[in-house]
Amino acid sequence: MSANILESDSLHEECGVIGVYRESMDAATSVYYGLYALQHRGQESSGIAANNGGSISLRKKLGLVSEVFHGSHTLSGLNGNIAIGHVRYSTAGEGDVRAAQPLVARCKLGDVSLAHNGNLVNSESIQDMLSDSGVIFQTTSDSESILNLICQHGNTRGIEAGIHAAMGLMKGAYVLIITVGDQLIGVRDPYGFHPLCIGKLSDGWVLASESCALEALDAEFVRDVTPGEIVIINKDGLRSIEPAHWCRKSLCVFELVYFARPDSVVDGVSVYDFRRRCGALLAKQSGVEADMVMAVPDSGIPAAIGYAETSGIPYGEGLIKNKYIGRTFIQPTQEMREDAVRIKLSTIRQNIEGKRLVVVDDSIVRGTTCRRIVGHLRDAGAKEVHVCSASPAVRYSCYFGIDTPYREKLIAVQKEHDEIREYLGADTLTYLSMENLASVCEGRDCYCKACFDGNYPMEVPATARPSGFVKEGR
Repeated sequence: MSANILESDSLHEECGVIGVYRESMDAATSVYYGLYALQHRGQESSGIAANNGGSISLRKKLGLVSEVFHGSHTLSGLNGNIAIGHVRYSTAGEGDVRAAQPLVARCKLGDVSLAHNGNLVNSESIQDMLSDSGVIFQTTSDSESILNLICQHGNTRGIEAGIHAAMGLMKGAYVLIITVGDQLIGVRDPYGFHPLCIGKLSDGWVLASESCALEALDAEFVRDVTPGEIVIINKDGLRSIEPAHWCRKSLCVFELVYFARPDSVVDGVSVYDFRRRCGALLAKQSGVEADMVMAVPDSGIPAAIGYAETSGIPYGEGLIKNKYIGRTFIQPTQEMREDAVRIKLSTIRQNIEGKRLVVVDDSIVRGTTCRRIVGHLRDAGAKEVHVCSASPAVRYSCYFGIDTPYREKLIAVQKEHDEIREYLGADTLTYLSMENLASVCEGRDCYCKACFDGNYPMEVPATARPSGFVKEGR
């Protein structure tokens, strides 16, 4: 059993992607550093594919970047001026290296490699169509379906036509980074569910899920890839293919609430500032009297700082996160699983004892971890515990690449507000209101908030399952 008992009560991004085009032949090294910066987007598998004159070499395994690429020799076979990389968060019960990415295929176009972030809502129908045409699959991943779709349509008409044809058939969320021939290609779906940005190196270009990866490579941020756009990079520079169809931007708001790193800028919005402003409005909503504002580390910290600034209540640390447990921490017994929060998060008793605490977290999904944290704070002598979520109540499953439970597993569906507060053991419970979330979003109708309000940007087939329950996807 994997260790992330804390993370099991959070929503998860499926993966992070990066691509580098350089004049020199060490693009894989740049991707390696970029993947470190994107590690928060996926901790189950890592991979790099390097393109050397159209011939692609691949290394991918289950594990963190540091586990897959340890020692100088691990990059020695990944030669080429183009490379793409992927870090992946697998869903429950998965552990098959075949689902790790990038994927590589050989077709009439030559060697093609693809890294994908997202989830297709019509993946089953696409796989059925490809199977009927004779395609044999190694996994049930929609990423493999996308690669086969592009190759099938591009074999006779070229890679650009193949991508256009695939985009016309795919429904859902996808960010793609592809390398074939002498090209590095980036694709963002017409809704722009997940981010993709462009950076400029002294001798090339970078495509990455987040701008923090550009910082790691000392690349200059150029701009975000727009929804529906295809970006092609080769020896002649960067070329943009504008969307062929009408696009409605629907960036996943959880990218800003939780997934993206605080130092990233996503579609022009500072992630840190977004979270700080959520905390500020949460303070106005809550209005409780307390002695200290504290965060559930690390994702709750910016919101807790915003709460403290607005309320005038001092900010302090009440929990310390053990950063050295990692994904392989094992709990072989139920008793150990119950105690895992104490191992991952320890209390600072001298900061807690006898105090009225405001505890800020980014979200509450199932509530199990929050309940244990409240219990530990009370054990450490907290006089009062006021729980604040820097996002609205999660009431609906995601079908666009975020690992979420079925609706009946969500605590906000199972229980009424006061029942949730009682279950958590909190004196008060405050969720950021939808109105205040809209205010932080500056009233722009360009975010997907379906996990909060159920208003999906596109029709979701009745057969579609939440992203976290698609086997071997992303």
